[in-house]
Amino acid sequence: MKPVITDRNYFHLPYFEKKPCIYIKSWWQDQRRRLYNSNIMDKIADKLEEGLNDVQEIIKTEKAYPERRLRGVLEELSTSCSRFVTLANKDQNLSGRTKLDKERLKSCMREMESMAQQAKTIRSQVKRNTVRDKLKLVFNFLHRLRFLADEPQHSIPDVFIWMISNNKRIAYARVPSKDILYSIVDEEMGKDCGKVKAVFLRLPGKKGFGPAGWTVQAKLEMYLWLGLNKQRKDFLSGLPSGFEENKATKGTGLQAVPPISLVYNMKQVFQLRAHMYQARSLFAADNSGLSDPFARVFFSTHSQVTEVLSETLCPTWDQLLVFDNVELYGEAGELRDDPPIIVIELYDQDTVGKAEFIGRTFAKPLTKMVDEHYGPPRFPPQLEYYQIYRGNCTAGDLLAAFELLQIPYDDEEIRRALIAVHDFAVPQIKIGPAGRAALPPIDGPTDSDRGPILPVPLGIRPVLSRYRIEVLFWGLRDLKRINLAQVDRPRVDIECAGKGVQSALIQNYKKNPNFSTLVKWFEVDLPENELLHPPLNIRVVDCRAFGRYILVGSHAVTSLRKFIYITPDKTANNWAHTARLANGYMALTNGTSHSRPHTHPVSYPSGDIVVNMDPEPNIKKMDTVVKIDAATDAVVKVDLNEDEKEKEKEKKKKKKKKGEEVDEEEPDESMLDWWSKYFASIETMMENLRAQEAALAEAEEREDLEIAAESAEIKVDDFPVKGTKPKEKSKDKKSSKEKKKNHDGTEKRPLKPKVDELMVYNKELECEFGNFEDWLHTFNLYRGKAGDDDDHNVVDDDRIVGRFKGSLCMYKLPLSEEITREAGFDPNMGMFQSIPHNDPINVLIRIYIIRATDLHPADINGKADPYIVIRLGKSEIRDKENYISKQLNPVFGKSFDIEATFPMESMLNVAVYDWDLVGTDDLIGETKIDLENRYYSKHRATCGIASNYSVHGYNVWRDPQKPAQILAKLCKEAKLDGPHYGPGGRVKVANRIFVGPTEIEDESGLKKQTEEHLALTVLRHWEEIPRVGCKLIPEHVETRPLLNPDKPGIEQGRIEMWVDMFPMDVPAPGPAIDISPRKPKRYELRVIIWNTDEVILEDDDYFTGEKSSDIFVRGWLKGQQEDKQDTDVHYHSLTGEGNFNWRFVYPFDYLMAEEKIVISKKESMFSWDETEYKIPARLTLQVWDADHFSADDFLGAIELDLNKFPRGAKTAKQCSLDMVLKEHELPSISIFKQKRVKGWWPFVARDENDEFELTGKVEAELHLLTAEEAEKSPVGLGRNEPEPLEKPNRPDTSLMWFMNPLKSIRYFIWHNYRWLILKALALLLLLLLVGLFLYSIPGYLVKKLLGA
Repeated sequence: MKPVITDRNYFHLPYFEKKPCIYIKSWWQDQRRRLYNSNIMDKIADKLEEGLNDVQEIIKTEKAYPERRLRGVLEELSTSCSRFVTLANKDQNLSGRTKLDKERLKSCMREMESMAQQAKTIRSQVKRNTVRDKLKLVFNFLHRLRFLADEPQHSIPDVFIWMISNNKRIAYARVPSKDILYSIVDEEMGKDCGKVKAVFLRLPGKKGFGPAGWTVQAKLEMYLWLGLNKQRKDFLSGLPSGFEENKATKGTGLQAVPPISLVYNMKQVFQLRAHMYQARSLFAADNSGLSDPFARVFFSTHSQVTEVLSETLCPTWDQLLVFDNVELYGEAGELRDDPPIIVIELYDQDTVGKAEFIGRTFAKPLTKMVDEHYGPPRFPPQLEYYQIYRGNCTAGDLLAAFELLQIPYDDEEIRRALIAVHDFAVPQIKIGPAGRAALPPIDGPTDSDRGPILPVPLGIRPVLSRYRIEVLFWGLRDLKRINLAQVDRPRVDIECAGKGVQSALIQNYKKNPNFSTLVKWFEVDLPENELLHPPLNIRVVDCRAFGRYILVGSHAVTSLRKFIYITPDKTANNWAHTARLANGYMALTNGTSHSRPHTHPVSYPSGDIVVNMDPEPNIKKMDTVVKIDAATDAVVKVDLNEDEKEKEKEKKKKKKKKGEEVDEEEPDESMLDWWSKYFASIETMMENLRAQEAALAEAEEREDLEIAAESAEIKVDDFPVKGTKPKEKSKDKKSSKEKKKNHDGTEKRPLKPKVDELMVYNKELECEFGNFEDWLHTFNLYRGKAGDDDDHNVVDDDRIVGRFKGSLCMYKLPLSEEITREAGFDPNMGMFQSIPHNDPINVLIRIYIIRATDLHPADINGKADPYIVIRLGKSEIRDKENYISKQLNPVFGKSFDIEATFPMESMLNVAVYDWDLVGTDDLIGETKIDLENRYYSKHRATCGIASNYSVHGYNVWRDPQKPAQILAKLCKEAKLDGPHYGPGGRVKVANRIFVGPTEIEDESGLKKQTEEHLALTVLRHWEEIPRVGCKLIPEHVETRPLLNPDKPGIEQGRIEMWVDMFPMDVPAPGPAIDISPRKPKRYELRVIIWNTDEVILEDDDYFTGEKSSDIFVRGWLKGQQEDKQDTDVHYHSLTGEGNFNWRFVYPFDYLMAEEKIVISKKESMFSWDETEYKIPARLTLQVWDADHFSADDFLGAIELDLNKFPRGAKTAKQCSLDMVLKEHELPSISIFKQKRVKGWWPFVARDENDEFELTGKVEAELHLLTAEEAEKSPVGLGRNEPEPLEKPNRPDTSLMWFMNPLKSIRYFIWHNYRWLILKALALLLLLLLVGLFLYSIPGYLVKKLLGA
C-alpha cells in the first residue's frame, strides 16, 4: 500500500472506510490462570495509582480534605484485595499447575490478605497532619502490587507487530499477551482486550535504546483480541459499531468465519482544536541550560506544529491549532465517550541537525456532538496540566486544552442526498459552508507581529489581569567559571510571559558582586487563576568584550504564589493571627501550667492593650495567658497570685520536715557558668518536646473521633471528647493519680534552681526562620544539559553555577493610594521600602563551637580525632593542634573571631576534620551558613536576645547595643510611635503597653533604676506588635548537620554552635563569652569499712563440719577497676560478723555539671595519646570469702551512685533488701552535697532463680574531700599512718591454723571436743592400768606361788 504524505515529517496509510483484519490460530497449554491473576493485580494497582495521583493533586492545589480521598482510596484497595482472594480461589483446575504456581498463588494470597488488613488499619490512622506520611506508605503498597503482578513464568507468547517496507523490517511493537487476553470475568480481562488502542512502533535492536529510540517510528490504531476458539463469537464485541463484515467464501463449513475486512458506512466528520497555551519546567536540551522548544500535535492522520520559542524552559505559545475534516468511523455516541488519543511531542529546535526530542505526553479531547449545546458545564474546556515524559523520567508539564467538535451537514446537502436516494443513486454528502458556520467561532489572529498564528480563544485562555512585578536586584554569589574564563561583568535578565526587565550591569564582579540599582519593575498581563501563572525566568549573562553575551545560568521560578503582595487590612490589625501564634508558643515554652489565677480588672485608655510580665522573670513557671476582651484577642501574661506563692512556700517547709533533701533554690552565682545555662536549657528543650508530643496525641485523639464520626455519619459534637464520661471509665485510676500530682504540682518534680536559659534548637536556625528569606531570597542558577538519570537531585547539584540574591513582589494594578501616600514612601523602591543599602560592609564574625555529636568514625578503631576548621572567604582558621583524641562526641567549647566584608565573603564554612599522624587529614563533614541573609534579616540574627538583662555574672549582656537602644532603633525603622517609658514599670509601643521590672543589681549588690528590662520585655514579644512585628532571634544554640560532598545526602554527625555578627562601624563588642569545657575538679573519696554482719557462710570446717567464712571486702570506683582495694581478711567468722576498721582512699576527677567522673588513659601500649572517658560516679563494694588454695568465692555486692544513693540504716537490724529493691522510693542523698555519711548497706547477689537475695550487710563511712582539703588532712590506707584506725576487736577464733597451730588446736579442737578428750584420756588411763595389771599379774602370781 502506498503511504500518503501527512506533512514534511510524516506519512500515513489510508485505511479509511475499509479496515483490514488478520487472524492467527495457534495451540498452547492452557495457563490462563497465571495471566488472569496478573491482570487482576494490575487493575488494582492502576486504580490505586489513579487514586494516589488524585490525593497528590489535592495536596498540591491545597484543596480541602485530602485525607478523605486517601481514606476512600484505601477502602477501595482493601475491598479489591479481598475480591482477588475470592477470584483466585475459585478456579480449581489443577492440571498443568507447577509447584511454582501453587507456591506463588499461596504467597500472593498471603500478601493480598495482609495488604487488605493493613489498608484498613492505615485508613483509620489517616489524619489531617499525617496525610503525607501515610501517602508514602500507600506508595509502598503500589510497588508491592506491581512486583506481585509480574508473572515469572511465561505461558502464552507476546504478540509482535512489524512494519515492513521493501521486505525490510523497519519498526515493531510488542504487545504482552496478558493485556489482550479475553475472559468473561471483567477483572480478569486484559486491559486492552477488545479495544481500539494506539500502539507506537519503535526501532528494532540496539537502535531502539536511549534517546535515539524515544522518538516514535509510527503510530498504529488497532483492535486486538486473544481468546479461546470456543469464545470466538465475542471477538468483535468491543469494536465501534456501524460496520459490515466482508467475509471470505464459505468453503470450509465453519459457522463463524472471521471477516477479511470490515467496512464502515458510518463516518463522522470532526474539527479538532488544540489550544496550546504553555509548557513549564521543560528538560534543558542545550548546553546553555535552556531549550528552543516547539510542540508537534498528532491526531488520527493529521499533524501540526506550534511556533518555535527560543531560549526558554517555560514557553508560552498561546496558540490554537485547528485540524479540519478529521474523519472518524463508528457510532457518534461511542466516539463521544471514548475519542481517539492525541499525541503531543515536544522538540528542541537546533540550528544544525535534526530537532532534539524533549518529551511526550498524551491527551484525550473533550468531544461535542452536533446535538449538544456548546456551553457550560462541559464547554469551553478548561486548560489542564499534562505531565511530559522523556523515557522513564518526567520532563515538565504542558498546559493545554483539546476539543473535538462534530461538523454538521448543511440542509441543502441533505436535501440533495435524499433526492439521490429517491433516484436509486449512492448519495455523496459533502460538508457545505453552512456546516462549518454552526461551530463556535474562532477569533482571527490578534497580534499582527505573529502573522497568521491563531491565539487561544477567550473562553479557554485564562482571564488576564494587569500585574506589576517588582524585582529587587541584590547581588550574585559564587559564580563559577564559564569556558575557563571568570565571570567579570554579569547582568540579570528577568522574563515573565514575554515581558521582562534587565538589571544594572555589575562592573567588576570580583570587587563588588552587588547591583547598583536595587529595584526595577515591569508590567505584564497574567491569569487571574494563580495556578495558571506562567513561570518567571531568571537568566544571568556575562557581558564580554565586543558586545558578546554568554549565558552563565538560569533559574525558573515555577510558582509566583509566595511573591504576591496582599494589601494589609488596616481595620483589623491582623490580631487574631498573632495572638494565636503567641498563644501556642507560650504554652509550649513555659512548661507545666498552674491553675489559672483571676485577673484583676485594670482600667487603661481604650485601644491600648496591656501585656504584663512577671516581676521575677527568671523563675521558671507558666505565664498564664488570659484574653482581656473578645474583640481585641490580645494576649496578656499575668503573674501568679500571692496566695499561690504562699502555698508553695508551705509545701517547701513541709518537705523539709519530712527530712527530704530539697535542691538548693539559690545556686551560688559564682558556681554558675555558661554551661549551667546550657544544660538547664537542654533539659527545658526535652520537656518542651514531651509537652509537644502530649499535645499532638490529644489532637490525634480528637481526629480519631472525627474519623469514627465520618464513617458512622454522626456529628463530631455528639461524640464524647477526651475527659467526658464514656471515655473516663478506663482512665479513672490513671486520672485520679494524675490529679493528685497536678494539685501539688511541686511534689514530684523538684523545683528548678533559678538559672537563666537560652534557646536550644535541635535543627538549623534556617529551618526555624524560613531560611531568613523574609525579604531577601536566594535562587540557585543552573546551567548545562539536565541529566537523564532517574536520580535527579544528585545530578542537579552539579549543575548549580551560582546564586542570585534578590526578591520579587507582584501585585494587581492599580494599587490603592493609601500605600503610596504613606509618610516616607520612596517611589523608587516600590514595595521594597526600608530595605538597607547593599554597599560593602565590614563585620566581625564570632563563631562559637560547643560540641559535635555522633560523628562518623574516620579511623580503623571506629573512632576519630576531630578538630575544627573554619573558612570564610580567603581567611581560614585550622585548630589542628587542639584535636580531641579518639572521640565521636567531642566537646570543643571554643570561640573564633574572623573579620569579613559582605558581600564578598558571606558563606561561612565550618568543617570537622579527622587528625591523622601519617598522611593528610580527612574531612568528616562540613556545614555552610549564609551569613549575609542572617545579617540583613528582619529577625535580627546578628546577636541573639538574652532572656534577661544583667551587667555581670554568667548571663552578662553580650550585644554592644543595650536593649533600650535596640528597641529605639527598631521603632524608628518601623516608623512606630514609641517607646514611651511611664511610671510603675510600663512602656508603650504603638498601642501596646508592656509591664516589667525596673531595677537592676550591679556587681556590688546595689540596686539601680533602669529601663533595660522593660525594653527587653518588648523585644521578646516583638512579634505581637501589629504590622511590623516578627519574632526576634533569642539567645540560642543551633544544631547543624555535617555533610560530606563525597557522601551526598548522608548526615555525618551534628555540630552545636552559634554565630554572632557585629558591624565594625559601631562600638566594638566585649570579649567573647568563655565557653571552654569545664575542667574536672579533683576529689578524694575515703571509705572506711567498719564491720560486716550476717554475711553468708560458705566453708565447712575440716574437723568439725561447721559453717564459717573468711570474710574480706573489696571496693573500687567505676572505671578505675585497676585501682581496686581490699581489706584484710577476717578469718573463720562463724556468725557472718566481720570487724575491719579499714580505710580505702580513691582520688578522682569529677565534672560537677555532668555528674561524671573523667578518666584519661591510653587505650593500648601503641596509642599515641590518652583518651578521655566520662563515666558515672559509682562506688562498688563487694564481699568475698578468702580461700588459700583455690579462687576466692564472691558472696555479694552493692553499687552506690554517689549522686543519688539511699541513706544508710542506723543499725544492722534496720538494714534490709528493700534498700536495693525499692531504691527509688527511699529518701536519697548525694555525697557531693552531704560530704560525710555513715550507715549500714546490704550486700546482694542473684540466686539460681535470678532473683536478688541478701548475702550480708556492711557498715561503712563515706567521706568526700576536695584535693586541697585532702592535702591538708592526709590519711593512710588500711590502718596505716597518718590518722591510723585502731585494730579491730576480733574474737580469738579469727586466725589462720597453719600460722598458729597451738592456738588453732586450743580454739578449734579443745573448744569443741574437750569432754570427749577428757573421756578418752580417762579411758586411756583405765586401759593403761588394765594393761599394766595384766602385764604384771603373771610375775606377781609366780612370786607369790614360789614364795620368793
